[in-house]
Formats: sequence, C-alpha cells, structure tokens
Amino acid sequence: MNPQTTPGPFRVGLIGYGLAGSAFHAPLIATTPGLRLDAVVTANPDRRAQLAREHPGARAVDTPEQLLADPDALDLVVIASPNRTHAPLARAALRAGLATVVDKPLAGTAAQALELCRLAEEQGVLLSVFHNRRWDGDFLTASRLVRGGALGRVHRFESRFERFRPKPKPGWRELADPAEVGGTLYDLGSHLVDQALTLFGPVETVYAEIDVRRDGAVVDDDAFLALTHTSGTRSHLWTSAITPLIGPRLRVLGDTAGYVKSGMDPQEADLRAGLRPDGTRPWGTDQPAHYGTLGTDESAIRLPTDPGDYPAFYAGIAAALATPGTPPPVDPRDAVAALAVLEAARTSAATGTAVRPG
Repeated sequence: MNPQTTPGPFRVGLIGYGLAGSAFHAPLIATTPGLRLDAVVTANPDRRAQLAREHPGARAVDTPEQLLADPDALDLVVIASPNRTHAPLARAALRAGLATVVDKPLAGTAAQALELCRLAEEQGVLLSVFHNRRWDGDFLTASRLVRGGALGRVHRFESRFERFRPKPKPGWRELADPAEVGGTLYDLGSHLVDQALTLFGPVETVYAEIDVRRDGAVVDDDAFLALTHTSGTRSHLWTSAITPLIGPRLRVLGDTAGYVKSGMDPQEADLRAGLRPDGTRPWGTDQPAHYGTLGTDESAIRLPTDPGDYPAFYAGIAAALATPGTPPPVDPRDAVAALAVLEAARTSAATGTAVRPG
C-alpha cells in the first residue's frame, strides 16, 4: 500500500462495474467506515452514467492500466472484472505495490493463485479474496452451531446453490473457452467449496459429477461434489442452473442433532434491489418463514437465522489496512486450497474416480 499524504479514508480503485462491481463491491466499500470509493474502471457509457448517479464522488477511469499508472493515488485495488482477468490484473496491482482484493475465484488455476500469494508476500502488501458467502446468515448460524457443539460430532454437511435458468443467458460465464473460467463449478461452486473448507478443514479426496444439461449450453451448468475431509466429515455440495425444485440450502447432521435450512440469504437480493447496509434499516435479516430447524425428529425447534453480514468483509479489509500485520478477512491461501479442490473435481468427473486435491 502506498501511504497517503494526508489522513483520511483509504482510497479504493474498483476495476469493473458490472453486477459484481455495482451491486456488491461498490455499495459495501462506500458504506464501510475508513474506506472511500475513489475511482471505478468502466468504459461503458451506460455504466458510467449509473456510476455518476450512484456514487457521484467517484471518478470514472477508462482502463485498468490507466488506474494503475498512478499507484500513489490509491491505497487499495478491488478487481471485480470477468474471471479471465483476475490473475493478470491482480499481478499488475501487486507489482505496483497496492493492496488488492479479488472477487472469487482468485485465479483460473491453483498454481496461478499460489503465484499471486507469493507475489503479495514478496511485495509486503495485502491480498484477499471476496468470499462473501462466509457471511451468509445461514452459514454463520451453521458455523455457530457446529463450533459450539450444538450438533455433537458432525459427520455430514450438505450445501446447495441451485437455480432454475433453463435457457443460458448471454455473457462471458456461458462461453466455452476455458480461459474465461466460466460455468457453475467455478462460480457458485467456489462458494460451496470455500464454505466446506472453512467449516471442516482440508480435504483428502474429491468425487464429482459435472455436466452440461441445458440446450445450447457449452459450459457446466450442473455439478455435484463429494468431499471427504481429513477430520472425517463428508461434505456433499450441489450447484446447478437446471433445478426446477430447489433443495434445502443447508443440512448439517451430527451425532446428537441436525440443522436444516431452506431459502437464500437476503443480502444479495437486497443489494441488487439498491438497498444499502448504511444503518438506516436492519441488515441481513432473514424472513421467519425461512428459519431453519434444529434438533431431531423427536425434538426440534425453529431457529432464527443469525443476521447476514457482508459488510464484515470490507470492515476487515479496512482494519488490515489501518494496522499492518492484521490478517485479512479471507486468507488468499484459502482460495488456493479451494481451487485445488475444484481442479480435483474436474479430474474426478473426467475419470469417474475419487481424486486427491493438490
């Protein structure tokens, strides 16, 4: 990070103002104490007009190269551009000496992600990855129950991000070129794997089924992963764009109790709708109809969902910038481990066998 000449919020340059940049990163940055959205890279006239309406204090920049040409004008770069650009843009930002946040996945391969981690360490600058689903209310609730022993010894974790989009939508995520890092496995599957590793630790073996189901689709749109953790817990993970009836969001089974939860965390829908975590209303509050069930078939209770907290990610980034040595909210080497599992999943699906990641 390049020190500021005057005290004030850390200056953030955001690369990309599509869905990720405009609906997730920009609102969270703008409402985080200690951060200021200073510049946004987008050459699209409509997105520039949107930026001017939504964040009039931020300047529009044509290209990432233009943004990075003056690293002393920034303290943090956030990369929310298409997946194929993540690794090269992160490499350029880190070499410029700038703290860097990358939307998931950190890179297209585990090897590229590890290279970025090493570069950040060599440069002595912060690197983190936007795995915001760690702060979903349902996952926070499940984490509290597991770590607090409310379920006993957990033997199975089931997690789903399923949708019903029978027709492929235009965009880079649906392109066949592997360099685009498209498809549901590296999109929502990245979150599923990160959550499983966060909660239950390293993985010994991966078995996967990965398919292209929809007419006209050319990238994976339906995937199932079975992970065996070194702890003995098994994680079963589903991600699909062709699910007409959605399964439970989470099912966590222990030897004394279980937790089952349906419905999606409300934060994404709220951000897409233009709502902001600015303190004017409760944030991340689940609907009572979507509360989960805790217990056994003989004795179960409806359990209110812990509030979701996407703002915690950028609060953690601000804290890490303010106090050197403070760890980032997501260790980038966690993203390397998740990518290794995704790569093992591809190998498993191609061979029909269980594969050791790494």
